[in-house]
Amino acid sequence: MKSAIQNTILETYTKLNDLLSSFSKEEINIVPFEGSWTAGQTAQHIILACSGLTMLFAGKTEKTTRKPDENVKALDGIFLDFNTKYQSPENIKPAEIEYEKSTLLASIKKIQNDLFEAAETYDLTLTCLDAKVPGFEHFTIYEWLHFAIVHTQRHTHQLKSIYEHIKK
Repeated sequence: MKSAIQNTILETYTKLNDLLSSFSKEEINIVPFEGSWTAGQTAQHIILACSGLTMLFAGKTEKTTRKPDENVKALDGIFLDFNTKYQSPENIKPAEIEYEKSTLLASIKKIQNDLFEAAETYDLTLTCLDAKVPGFEHFTIYEWLHFAIVHTQRHTHQLKSIYEHIKK
């Protein structure tokens, strides 16, 4: 379980890193089409959503009384459905500012390392009590890691379409 999720973490964040790296410094802040985030905002949204997760793992937890990956299918159904649009929760909405590519890449690398290390260190079956995703019960550490992965994969997909629009 640990090495499989660690491999997926590496794969997911490497793809994101490579894609973000392919934008020029200028392109990162171009609005590709009406109502869209820039590549910088999209990356910042991922950073806001994923950077505090390991603090949850170190916070209040309890032994889980259900399957530790029970919510994985539901998370996949939401985040990997690329045809459905969602509004971002306010607390992880990226500011409309100019983003610095190297800063974004450094933050993404840190998230990758933190999540990878957490997958190694923590008992992934424990339930975290300090935060919840709206519409769900409390997640296990495994489910939080999975959330980070599918949420990042969703927005990597979005970045790809932003990139294609800009390059047209």
